[in-house]
Parts: sequence; C-alpha cells; structure tokens
Amino acid sequence: MSAPPAGVRVPTGVGAGVAVYDRDSGTFTERLAPDARFRSASVVKLLIALDHLWDRGPVDVLPPDDRTRLAAMLASSDDNAAGHYWERNGGTGVITRMVSRLGLTGTSGPPPDFPGHWGFSAITAADTVRVWCHLLDEAPAALRDAVLGPLRRATRYGTDGFDQSFGIPSAFARPWAVKQGWSGFPSAAAARAKGAGRDGVDLDRPALHTTGTVGADDRVVVAVLTLHPPGTAYGAACAVVTELTRTLRAPGAVTS
Repeated sequence: MSAPPAGVRVPTGVGAGVAVYDRDSGTFTERLAPDARFRSASVVKLLIALDHLWDRGPVDVLPPDDRTRLAAMLASSDDNAAGHYWERNGGTGVITRMVSRLGLTGTSGPPPDFPGHWGFSAITAADTVRVWCHLLDEAPAALRDAVLGPLRRATRYGTDGFDQSFGIPSAFARPWAVKQGWSGFPSAAAARAKGAGRDGVDLDRPALHTTGTVGADDRVVVAVLTLHPPGTAYGAACAVVTELTRTLRAPGAVTS
C-alpha cells in the first residue's frame, strides 16, 4: 500500500478512509482510501433521514412528533428514532433506494444475517461526500433545512451518553454541521459482530467517524472514517480522530 498523502496523518494500527471536498473549486484537497468500505455506525442516519423525507411533500407540514424524532436522530444521534424509521420504511430498502437515487458506488445495506442492524450498513468516504453534496446542492430547500438545521445544532452528547464532539467539532471553529458515528466500543450498546467481517466490511474493530461541513457557506465537506485496534478506549479513539481531522487541508476553515 502506498504511503498516505503528507497532509493525512494516520497512526499505526488505525485504518482510515478520508475525503475532503472543496465546493468552491470543485476539487478534493485530501483523499486517502476514499473507496474503502466501513460499517456506517450512525452516519447512515443521513440516508435514513433523506429517504424518509424524499417523497413526503412539504417538510414544514410534517407531524410535530415526526419533526421531533428526526431532529433527535440527527442532532443527538438517537438510535430509537433511527430504528423507528428503519422499520417503518422497509429496512434495507432504505439503503437500496438511496444508493439508486444518489448514485452511490460503495454503499450497501447490512449483511443478510443482521437485517435490523442499520449501523452495519457499508459506506465509503467518497460516498459520504456525495451524500453531503446532494444535501447541500441538490435537495429541495425545505428538506435541506430540515436535515441541516439539527446537524448544525449537534448536541455535545448523543442520547446514548457518548460524547460526539470529536473530530470536526473539536478540530474546527464554527460554522460547521456534523453527523458522527461510533460503534463497537467496550461500553457501547450497539451490537458487535465477531470476526473478519463480510464483503470486505469489518464488523469487529471499534469504528469512529466524523463527517460534515466546515467553513462559511458550507464550503468544505469532510468525511473521516476510522477503525481502531480492539480494546481501544473511546476517549483515545476520539483524540486520534480529532488530531487526524485537524491536519486536513480544508480551505477557508479555521482550526481550533
């Protein structure tokens, strides 16, 4: 395997897929294994939200409980909300539809023997950038606001108690919008699957992802997907992801 680009610093033992896209120039400023497939953890909630809202008509007339549930799923990474929409909207069908709609090439639903585990869906850094760019540049304004609003107001902690301020929120000053993901840490409630994984997707090692936009007018889209050695403490993984993110070339963004 070739050495990572000079701007991407990945510690030994950590697997990473990175893509940083400058919307002003229409170019990537960083790419490291952008097509490597990772289990999505909660990053898939972006697809769950987009799928739910795709054909719903005016977003501003959604029932209040629906708006509240969507906001909790996006801002606080609420797993119960994600499970609600996953079951309501056909499980893996959510992913199948969004792959077709957005032209994603490395994204797929969870393995057949884990049909209810939406967090075992496969994603890539390149596809994640595509999802964010769709949201920013192609989605109807009302839908965009309904999804981006909660992501700009991401809470410090998820509803499961995990600190989600790692990566983008710690590496860059506002403005930003984020959707984070974590899976497989010792005290995590999320299911884990022992073994090497399926279809090239590791379902065992702890996964920690930071994705979102940084800079004025959401200029830069950042996707950092990572896997860590078994037994890695959550705080240690967060520190690694934050430092890796801070090294990335993100034009117009201010590091913190």
